[in-house]
Amino acid sequence: MNTFETLGLPKPVLAAITELGFETPTPIQEKVIPVLLTGTTDVVALAQTGTGKTAGFGLPLVSLIDFASKSTQALILAPTRELCMQITSDIKNFSKHTRGANVVAVYGGASIMNQIYDLKKGAQIVVATPGRMVDIISRNKVDLSTIKYVVLDEADEMLNMGFQEDLDAILSTTPKEKNTWLFSATMPDEVLRISRKYMHEPVEITVGNKNQGNDNIEHVFYVTHERDRYAVLKRVADFHPDIFGLVFCRTKIETQKVADMLIKDGYNADALHGDLSQAQRDHVMKRFRGRTLQMLVATDVAARGIDVNDITHVIHYQLPDEIENYTHRSGRTARAGKTGISIAIINTRDLNKIRTLERLTKKRFTQGTIPSGYEICEKQLFWLVQRVHDTQVNEKSIESYLPKVYEQLKELTREEIIKRLVSIEFNRFLDYYKNAADLNANAAGGGEREHRPTREGMVRLFVSVGQMDGLTRDSLKTLIAESTGMDENIITWADVKNSFSFIEVKTEVSEALINAIKGKEFRNRPIRIESRGNREEGIPRQRDRGGRKEWGGGGERRGGSGGGYKGRSSSGGGYRGGSGGGGSFRERSGSGGGERRSSGGGFRERSGSGGSREKSGGGGFRERSGSGGGERSSGGGFSKKGGFGKKKDF
Repeated sequence: MNTFETLGLPKPVLAAITELGFETPTPIQEKVIPVLLTGTTDVVALAQTGTGKTAGFGLPLVSLIDFASKSTQALILAPTRELCMQITSDIKNFSKHTRGANVVAVYGGASIMNQIYDLKKGAQIVVATPGRMVDIISRNKVDLSTIKYVVLDEADEMLNMGFQEDLDAILSTTPKEKNTWLFSATMPDEVLRISRKYMHEPVEITVGNKNQGNDNIEHVFYVTHERDRYAVLKRVADFHPDIFGLVFCRTKIETQKVADMLIKDGYNADALHGDLSQAQRDHVMKRFRGRTLQMLVATDVAARGIDVNDITHVIHYQLPDEIENYTHRSGRTARAGKTGISIAIINTRDLNKIRTLERLTKKRFTQGTIPSGYEICEKQLFWLVQRVHDTQVNEKSIESYLPKVYEQLKELTREEIIKRLVSIEFNRFLDYYKNAADLNANAAGGGEREHRPTREGMVRLFVSVGQMDGLTRDSLKTLIAESTGMDENIITWADVKNSFSFIEVKTEVSEALINAIKGKEFRNRPIRIESRGNREEGIPRQRDRGGRKEWGGGGERRGGSGGGYKGRSSSGGGYRGGSGGGGSFRERSGSGGGERRSSGGGFRERSGSGGSREKSGGGGFRERSGSGGGERSSGGGFSKKGGFGKKKDF
């Protein structure tokens, strides 16, 4: 393995990075530094955020610049002021033992006159955001005719933010004879066009695959109902008491709303979005870097360029509109070789996006089970106990108070003191999550979640009561324990459905549990527990009525007379159910088809030309239609998404 010494860096630079604690180069640094040190070629380097790209171009740049001259020799362009400031700080650190080095940051939100003054003093390296750099150039306050090196950092993000014209304007003022170094996490077509337009036979260096995420990130998604999205976010935060995370929303309004709700509910959180002033933004980032904030809720644009170490979780409160943004979001964790978790909170309609992300990022996404109230309380309890155990005691500071404390607590036993100490912090979680509902939604689009494998040594049992009986996961455990006289902790997992439930217990206690529950009732309804082998996974027993099959949780036919199910028909066929005859349900049909419900009116979806969605007699509801479509309520009083009906999924 190469070291920084073997890469060919000069002694002053080596001395600087040694003081910074750099030991061995990252894969991108190991590949790119020797190539850049030649100073004779254009380079396209592809690597994920957090892999050390700044040092990858910064160390060679500091090594190549002639600091005896005050002329501007290098221009580094970055998409955001945060990244601009971070790069400037790093370059200054790399050049701290190099005499005469002057690095100037040029970005919006700060005094342009001060920046112009700094440029006049002679800056060999200028780090800038595109917008502010265009402004400086238009005022003729910078001379780029002496530029030898141009670095485009996070090029894909700059293009996503709409800086194409600014980049063209800036690069057109630089000499043709220069080296251009392009660093990017992904390689969309726009980045490819830049490389072809402004670079000559660039050397391409890739760490990992193009558009592929960091291997140290675990990707998890939770499927829930839309109404429960915020509740799931809180459960994720509560299940990870030491969370230090970024929460991503799509809009500024949603970002502020979620942050306000978290603050109101007692979490150390704040918002970061484009409506904040520079002073507000700096204050928020200072708190986040200082870890006085546990969760920072941000938009994609506002979070670009955030370089904060040790972020444990990236939470996608909503999936981004652009696939590339998922890679950038997730790359905020697992930096510098560390591990991290990327959690997406989705509804069932977003499953296709998860599959698309899996295919394009070549990463495995695992469906997680949203933590239950019991699991959260257990996690919080032991985290509190660990904090008590690890707390450093300042003997001198508390010594004078201890006699009174001992006197106050002398009537309590050791066990009683421990219980009360733990309860001070823990009671609020017990109260909040008492009888907490199961927030998991069906990932397959029906009434059940995807199958969860039964763990070794456990058996899954069917229980004949569920949500319709007013039961939750925790109250079901309590009911079974009280009805059988057995400890509720023997139930290691429970999944409560509408009219039935599933539980898991150790194999050796399953028969005793089944026998103990016989003859018991709950609200005048018999309680039965049966082995999973007597039931299909997630589906009540099949019944036979009048020569046709009917399933308790839905099935081939229901309601109405003479109906049936014909999937993907061209016309005429369908699924007849719901109320009355005459209505039908047509899925993925040809032109004019779709989905229909209720008599007279109808419900149409995913139709061909002219198709749409309709609800209720006479009026209708149309969505995702072809040209001229839109959304209409009964009577056509409200239209939305009209025109060509184009809808961008991702």
